[in-house]
Amino acid sequence: MKNKILLIIILSIISYGCVGVSSKGLFGTGVSVAFDPRSVGTQIDDSIMQKSLSAKILLVDKSYFLSIKSKVLDGRIFLTGKVDNPEEKLKLTKIAWETQGVRSVRNDIKVKEEFNFKQSAKDILITSQLRTAFILNKGIKASNYQIDTYKKKIYIYGISMNSKEKELVLEEAREILDVEDVIASIILVQDLRIQKN
Repeated sequence: MKNKILLIIILSIISYGCVGVSSKGLFGTGVSVAFDPRSVGTQIDDSIMQKSLSAKILLVDKSYFLSIKSKVLDGRIFLTGKVDNPEEKLKLTKIAWETQGVRSVRNDIKVKEEFNFKQSAKDILITSQLRTAFILNKGIKASNYQIDTYKKKIYIYGISMNSKEKELVLEEAREILDVEDVIASIILVQDLRIQKN
């Protein structure tokens, strides 16, 4: 009887030590493996993507260390913070999209500049027209694309199912009135490292 109680106590101490333990080391910040729904492999991939993205952002401008925050979950990148102009925001979005293994980018970076109502209204109109064109075109999966417009230049980031869809996206963007340029960072599904099974 005494041995059974001792065995139960030892087993409960050992099992308690395995649940919810944070790991720290090669990949930096701790991850609670027991409570994270991602596989350990996905967590490692995300951590590598996070470090790679942070390094790329810091190489662009060291001031981003304090002003820009990023998070990677299951290949999805989330950006927050403040920049001085829209070009910086778009540049950071492009860097995020070019990170190997990215599935999507959510850019919530705010711009610190004076507001130009006329230009902003025109850019919003262009973005809305292109978003509508994507939704109405059956050959395009609209939810796979992020559209930003700044001073009549359209920036498109996303994932195309195939090269035909990529061409449709670019054609739709070029057909919008008053657009001066289309800058696209579109990745084909077959080129992704992390793919949905």
